Amino acid sequence: MADIVKQILTRPIQMADQVTKTADEAQSFKQDCQELKAKTEKLAGLLRQAARASNDLYERPTRRIIDCTEQVLDKALGLVIKCRANGLMKRVFTIIPAAAFRKTSMQLENSIGDVSWLLRVSASADDRDDEYLGLPPIAANEPILCLIWEQIAILYTGSLEERSDASASLVSLARDNDRYGKLIIEEGGIPPLLKLAKEGKIEGQENAARAIGLLGRDPESVEQIVNSGVCSVFAKILKEGHMKVQSVVAWAVSELAAHHPKCQDHFSQNNIIRFLVSHLAFETVQEHSKYAIASKQTMSIHSVFMASNAPEQTNRKEHEDDDKQINSNIAHPMGNQITSQMHNVITDTIAMRRQTPDSSRPTLPKNNSPNHHHVNHPKGNQQNAKPHQHHHQHHAHHVSLSGTSIKGREFEDPTTKAQMKAMAARALWQLCKGNLGICRSITESRALLCFAILLEKGADDVQSYSAMALMEITAVAEQNADLRRSAFKPTSPAARAVVEQLLKVIEKADSDLLVPCIKAIGNLARTFRATETRIIAPLVKLLDEREADISMEAAIALNKFATTENYLHVNHSKAIISAGGAKHLIQLVYFGEQMVQFPSLTLLCYIALNVPDSETLAQEEVLIVLEWASKQAHLSEDPDIDSLLPEAKSRLELYQSRGSRGFH
Repeated sequence: MADIVKQILTRPIQMADQVTKTADEAQSFKQDCQELKAKTEKLAGLLRQAARASNDLYERPTRRIIDCTEQVLDKALGLVIKCRANGLMKRVFTIIPAAAFRKTSMQLENSIGDVSWLLRVSASADDRDDEYLGLPPIAANEPILCLIWEQIAILYTGSLEERSDASASLVSLARDNDRYGKLIIEEGGIPPLLKLAKEGKIEGQENAARAIGLLGRDPESVEQIVNSGVCSVFAKILKEGHMKVQSVVAWAVSELAAHHPKCQDHFSQNNIIRFLVSHLAFETVQEHSKYAIASKQTMSIHSVFMASNAPEQTNRKEHEDDDKQINSNIAHPMGNQITSQMHNVITDTIAMRRQTPDSSRPTLPKNNSPNHHHVNHPKGNQQNAKPHQHHHQHHAHHVSLSGTSIKGREFEDPTTKAQMKAMAARALWQLCKGNLGICRSITESRALLCFAILLEKGADDVQSYSAMALMEITAVAEQNADLRRSAFKPTSPAARAVVEQLLKVIEKADSDLLVPCIKAIGNLARTFRATETRIIAPLVKLLDEREADISMEAAIALNKFATTENYLHVNHSKAIISAGGAKHLIQLVYFGEQMVQFPSLTLLCYIALNVPDSETLAQEEVLIVLEWASKQAHLSEDPDIDSLLPEAKSRLELYQSRGSRGFH
C-alpha cells in the first residue's frame, strides 16, 4: 500500500512546487499570489510529510483527500499563471475577480486541514497522544464518513484493544443504517476486520465477526465480503477458535448465507459445513464414528445410523466387543418407543467410553448433558475437526463430516455450549436452503440425527433452528428423488427419528415449531410406505378450528399426500377421509379465509378424483360443494383449480348424483 500512496502523492507535490515557483514570477496581483504561495508551501510540507509516512497512511481517505487537493492546486496554478502575463494588453484582457483569490485561498486552507487530519488519523495512538481528531473540512457535508475513516484507520494501526473498540463502533454504525454498512465496505473496512477476527483477543474477534455478519445485508455486500477471504478465516475459527467467538462466527455465516445464497458453496468448499456439524453433534450424539454392523434390532439410533453410513463389513471384527457393550447398555429406541427413549439413548451414548489404546480419540466427561436451556453469547475453546479415518468417505465433491474435539471444549459453561449449538443449527439452516450438495453432505453426516434429538430436547432457539433446517432439507429432498431415497428411506434410523419428532410436534400442536414441522412432513409425503398410517390423522386434525395459517399449511401438506404424483395417493386419500377430513375441508371451502380455501378445495378435488366411490363423500354431498366452487370466480380463476375442478366433478358424477345419500 505504501507504494500506491507514494504514487498518489507524487503529482500534488509537483503541482505545489510549480504553484510556488509560478507565484514568484507574478507580474500582477503580486500580494495575492504571495498569500497563495505561503499556503501552498505549507500544504507542500504536509504532503511531503505524508509521503514520508506513506507506510502508515490509510489509503481510502488518502485517495479522496489527495484527489480534492489536486483539484485545488490545479485551480491555484491556473490563477498564478494568469498573473504572470506581461504587457498592457495581456493585463487588460486577463480579468481576475478578487473573489477568485479568496475562494482559492480558502480551498488551500481546507486542503491543509484535510492533509493534517489524514496525518493524525493515520498515526498510531501513542503518536496521537489521545488528541481529539475533529472533522476534516472534506467531511463537512458527510461527517459519518469521517467517523468511519477514523474507526477503520484504528483497525489498521491501533493496538488490539483499540481495534476491538473500533470494530464495536463499526458494529453500532452497521446496525443503525444500511447505508453506513455500505460505506464501511466501500472504504475498505472488511480486510482489517478479517485480520482482527484472526488475531485479536476474544472480545475483538467477537466484535469483528459480528460486524462482518451485520455488513452482509445484500448480495453485493456479501459478494465483496466473500471475495475478501471471509470463508477461510471463518473456517479456521470454527476449527480452532474459542467457542464464544465460534458462536458469533456461526451466526455471521447464517447472516451471509441468508442474504446471498450463492455464497453457500464457498462456505462448503472451506469445510465450514463439517465444522458446524461437529459443533451440533458435540454432546448430542456419540463422538466416536467407528461402528460395526450389528443386529439392527438391538442397536441404538446412532449406532444403526453410523453403521448404515460406514462401508459395509469394514472394521466389523475390530469393534465387535465395543458394539456388544453398546448394545447391552442401550435400550432399543425404534418404533413407537423412540420419543420416550431418545433422550436416554443419547445420554447413555455420551457417557460411554470405548476402552481402546487409541489415545487420539476424544474423551467425553461423564456428566455432561445435551440439554441446555439458555442462550447467550458464548465463550471458550473449540474443536480440531479432523475426520476419523474409518468414517464413511463421500463422493469426490463431498467432505467427511465426522467430528473431533479440541481438548477442553467439554469444560465450557452450559450457556456457551447451548449458544454454540443454536448458532450452528442456525447456520446449517441457512446454508442448506435450496442447496442439494450441502443437503446431501448434511444427511450423510450425523446432523440429521442431531436435528431430531435437538427438536425434542434442545433449548428454544436450537429447537426452532433445527425445525427450520429440517424443513429446508426436506424441501430439497422433495425435489430430488436420489436425496429422498438415500436420506429418508423408511429403514433409515435417522430419518425415522426425524419423522417421530416431527409427528410429536404436530400431535402436540401448541408450539411455534408447528408450521415448519407441518411443511417438513408434507415434503416427505412421497417417502412413506402404505403401512405407515400414523401421519395423516394428526394433519387432518389441524384442519379443524385452527388459525388460518395452520389450517392452510395442513391442507398444503395433505395435498402432497393426495396428489396423483404420489404413488400411494389412493391409500392416503382414503386415510384422509377416514380421519374425518372431508367434513373439515367442506367447512374450509365454504367459510375459510381465501388463503385456506385454495389448498382446501384442491385437496377436496384430489380426494374426489382418487376415491370417487366413497360413501362418505356422497353423504357429505361433496359434489354440491364442487359445483358451488365452480361458480365462484375467485376460485375458478386459479390455474390449478381450473384444470382440477371440472375433472373431479365429472369423476364424482359417475358415481354420485346431486343430493344423493348413497351410490348410483
